[in-house]
Amino acid sequence: PQAPAVRNDIRDCSTDPPYLPPTATNTTARLAALRDTMQTHRVHAYIVPSTDAHMSEYISKRDARLGWLAGFTGSAGTSTVTQDRAAFWTDSRYWIQAERELDCNWELQRTTSIESIVMWILEAVPVGGNISLDPFLFSIATWNSYSQALHGSGRTLLPLETNLVDEVWGDQRPPPSSSEIYILPAAFTGSSWQEKVAGIRQQMEQHVRRPTAVLLSGLEETAWLFNLRGDDIPYNPVFYSYTLLTNTSISLFVNGSRLSAAAQESLRSHCPGPLCVELQEYGQVSAHLRRYTQGTVTVWLGTEYTTYGLYGIIPQEKLLEESYSPVMKAKAVKNAREQEMLRAAHVRDAVAVIQYLLWLEKMVPQGQVNEFSGAQHIDALRWAQEHSHGPSFQSISASG
Repeated sequence: PQAPAVRNDIRDCSTDPPYLPPTATNTTARLAALRDTMQTHRVHAYIVPSTDAHMSEYISKRDARLGWLAGFTGSAGTSTVTQDRAAFWTDSRYWIQAERELDCNWELQRTTSIESIVMWILEAVPVGGNISLDPFLFSIATWNSYSQALHGSGRTLLPLETNLVDEVWGDQRPPPSSSEIYILPAAFTGSSWQEKVAGIRQQMEQHVRRPTAVLLSGLEETAWLFNLRGDDIPYNPVFYSYTLLTNTSISLFVNGSRLSAAAQESLRSHCPGPLCVELQEYGQVSAHLRRYTQGTVTVWLGTEYTTYGLYGIIPQEKLLEESYSPVMKAKAVKNAREQEMLRAAHVRDAVAVIQYLLWLEKMVPQGQVNEFSGAQHIDALRWAQEHSHGPSFQSISASG
């Protein structure tokens, strides 16, 4: 039998010089700049995740710090950089992709476990070293896992509110979205935002702990609560925001200039009063939360979508923690109108899929279709349906 052909679409770091496919990114200058910044901050290892500040499943280009640093375009990964080493962890969906996109500055670790990351750090960082991360990009659970794994190791886990990748990325970092944030028509929601706020406040009053505020970090929570939509993240109808809802006030942290005139009017229609939405700058949420928690208060939050950065601001005795906030739970229970809209959307989508299957039956025997053109065609058929705002993720098209 013939020897298998050597793959030329993945890197080969064993040759001299190393072989890199054209899909790989040269990260030497980026890593050098990051290491200079790490030295300035006296950081011996810096952990970079693939998440954003809202624990979103998908992220915007502005938040793709790991992608920029390593050249990796997959949706899941973690990297750790020291002065002389850089390692990249990802799951089995992305091993081949990582070998295509990483250059030889990176050690590919075929796992995602925090134990594996910490073992690598303990080997790469001497006792007395500082391991840093941006606490606003890590969930509470992930922070706790790192903290426990490093406990007693002689290394310090040091949260840094200055994001070192952002410092190095500088002017090349994509700008924040400037597109319009708009109202979802009442015909689709079945419930006004005022009714939703009243329902959450009722839950606050009935809770045994009597929380004085609910903090919302998940982007879909704020979008659902106010019946607002945006397009800050591909395939997701959300916008960057936080909400602090108290018994008597509502603070929405968002770039207010992006709200449509109708959205601004809706949010301000009950001012002054307990249903008046006060618009605050998106970046002011931490400072506002610090001030608010100086009083006699209890803040109710969902730990699944809150970062350790925000969580750490609130004194433990003033916290009411559950896995999901009352808004996320309320959002999960669809009212009659929402159920009707879901069914209607599925019928429209079924029409597009049936049209697609018919098209495939005609085109495939002619040899006219490949996986990419097939995905483009199903997207076009869905776009043609009424009310379409595009697919919920990039079409995954495969045959054979």
